[in-house]
Amino acid sequence: MRKIVIGILIVCLYCFPFVYFSMYQDFTNRSMLGYLMMIVMTSLFAFWGNFLCNSIPFIIGNIVSAVSSFYFIGRMEDTLGIGWDGGYFKPLSPSQLVVIVSVLNLIPQFFAMKLAKGHKNKVKD
Repeated sequence: MRKIVIGILIVCLYCFPFVYFSMYQDFTNRSMLGYLMMIVMTSLFAFWGNFLCNSIPFIIGNIVSAVSSFYFIGRMEDTLGIGWDGGYFKPLSPSQLVVIVSVLNLIPQFFAMKLAKGHKNKVKD
């Protein structure tokens, strides 16, 4: 029961649209801190998810985060009329950048999961 609750909590934490937030920070403040925060937070979630339960929250959480980022990017362009397609993220469109950043964000998460697996095996021994 404990593993299920922890897994649900980690998926809920992943629901934050990390890629959208990072892109928004980059666009408005010309700051890469949003990307750094995304890498740190999602890596921590991947570590704790793998250490305390399994990799299912990692899979579901990354899908939910990418979908919510797509939603907010589309909504921002529709309601606010902010032209992210105006060339800020050239040569990519905002939707293409969401896909690429989401995939690249998996790399540090895999390292965190590998670290959690090694730490979990060390604790069991």
